[in-house]
Formats: sequence, C-alpha cells, structure tokens
Amino acid sequence: MRSEFDFIKNIKDKYGLGRIGDDCAILPKNDETDLLISSDMLVEDIDFRLDWTTPESLGHKALTVSLSDIAAMGGTPTFALLSIAIPEHLWPTDFLDRFYAGYHSHAKRSRVELVGGDVSRSPETLVIDSIVLGEVPKGGAILRSGAKRGDAIIVTFRLGGAGGGLRLLEQGERHSADLDSWKSILLDSQLRPWPQLGTGPFLQRLGFVNSMIDISDGLSSDLMHICQASGVGARINADKIPINLNLPSLTSDPNDQLDLAVNAGEDYQLLFTVPDDKVDELSSDMIGDDSHGLFTAIGRITPNVGVIELVRDNVSEILEPKGYRHF
Repeated sequence: MRSEFDFIKNIKDKYGLGRIGDDCAILPKNDETDLLISSDMLVEDIDFRLDWTTPESLGHKALTVSLSDIAAMGGTPTFALLSIAIPEHLWPTDFLDRFYAGYHSHAKRSRVELVGGDVSRSPETLVIDSIVLGEVPKGGAILRSGAKRGDAIIVTFRLGGAGGGLRLLEQGERHSADLDSWKSILLDSQLRPWPQLGTGPFLQRLGFVNSMIDISDGLSSDLMHICQASGVGARINADKIPINLNLPSLTSDPNDQLDLAVNAGEDYQLLFTVPDDKVDELSSDMIGDDSHGLFTAIGRITPNVGVIELVRDNVSEILEPKGYRHF
C-alpha cells in the first residue's frame, strides 16, 4: 500500500507542484526576505489521545509541530493561524479555554502572534489544523535537497525521548505528583516537545549547512527524506547516535534504546549535513558525544542513492525507514 509520502510525490509530479517537498513552502516576500509557510494537521486517536494528555499540553504540541518546520528551514516564525473542528461533547467544557491557554503560552515564548483561524463542529473526533508563517533571508532557506557525498551528518541534542514517553503512555503511565523524574521527563518529551527555534536560524547564518530537516517521523525516515531529495545515500554509526539519557531507566536493552533513538519520531530535533571540512567550524563546546553537546556527528553522506547503512559493532546493515507513517 502506498504511503502518504508516495501520495504527495505523485501529486507533486502529476501537477508540476515545484514548491512542495520541504518542511515549508518558500514564497517571495521582498528584496531581503522569503516567506515560509508550514501546515500540519493533528487528528484525535491518530496523532494524539485525549486520555493521554491535557488540553494545555495539546495546545503546546499543536504549535510545536509547525514551529519546528520553520526552524528546519533555518527560519524565524512570526505569525500563526489555528483551526479546530471540535466534537459536541467537548464544546460545553473548559477544554478549548485550556487548549488555547497552552497554545498562547507557547506562542508568547516563541514570539509568534495568532492572527486567525476557524472553529467548527466535528461529528466525533477533535481535529486541529496548525499553520505557522515565518521568514528567512532571501534565498537562504535550508532545503532537504542539498546534501552531497562526503558531507557529515549531524543531529542536535539527544534522540528517543519522545518515543520513550509514548511507550510509557502505552503502559498506562500519566503525570502525577509522585512520578519518578525520569518518567516525567520522557512524558514531557512526548507531550510537550520544544522546537529548535534558536538553533535553526543559527545554522542558517553559518552559511555552510547543505541540507536540513526536523526529526518528526524518526531519524531513519527523516534521513531517508534527505537522501531521496538530494539523490544520495548515508552511513551512520550506531555508537555515535546520541541517545536520550533517560532511556536506560526505561529499558536496559541497548538495542531497544537504539531502536527508540533511530525509529521513534516526535523529538523535533534537527538533522542536517555540512561539508566535512566545515565540521570544526561548529564551535568545540557545541559538538561532541557528551550530554552537553548541542551537535553530534553521526555519519557521512554516501553516493549509494536511497540507501542508509547502519554500522553496529563494525558490521554494516541496511537501515530501512521505520518511523511513523499514517498509512
């Protein structure tokens, strides 16, 4: 069965939609700036469950998913639109007030102004449509399609926390006053993720980042998006992948920890490539394997188009994209 990515590619090719294919649409704004537009839909029981989260956290996350797309292009968010289709049983409650409280708290911190949207009724489930606009210096948006053979592959911070939080939710864990701190951190990684709003524009200003994407579907899937858009392959090293420091408390199996870091989505970290000779220009206090490193180099771009290799214990295996898919 075709995936949503196959469907999007077919529509793009069939109708000649050349502006589709990155985290945001890029439109001309003026002589100095391009406009970025991101659109995301969240559907109850597909993208979230109301019994797992709070209205405030859901409002926060609904904004994060779109803010992260702006960051992944190296842009700065400016304005937002939000539309909601709400089932009748939620309308008389305080759900929407609390949802918008969480949304606006995040928007204020992110310096984003809500300028419009719509509210409608849904027959059964809650549906959220989030649109965020941003800006980036003219011609300076970082695309998925610029990776080149020999480039270093780099990720921000650590991976797998959101996947660990999802597993806890599936096991019945919820936030409570007596919850272990590591569980609370993992749950927040899933329910209240933060986009890399400062890091994206910083990388854009460096001027040598070749390609970038946010890790929303999972490292394996999002790296494949870069490979397909750039016409390249990749080789990553298992022992270099920065695993969330709380995952060992969830599972003692190193392979399980690695699986969460590689295949679970919604960490909203950034995955990008730079020429190998530019890695050292990322300041030494920002790149490394320790818990304080903002950036970690995990591999190299290869000429093996559309193939990702995972090197583990000096053995190379083909890494198939196993991140989240709607279909």
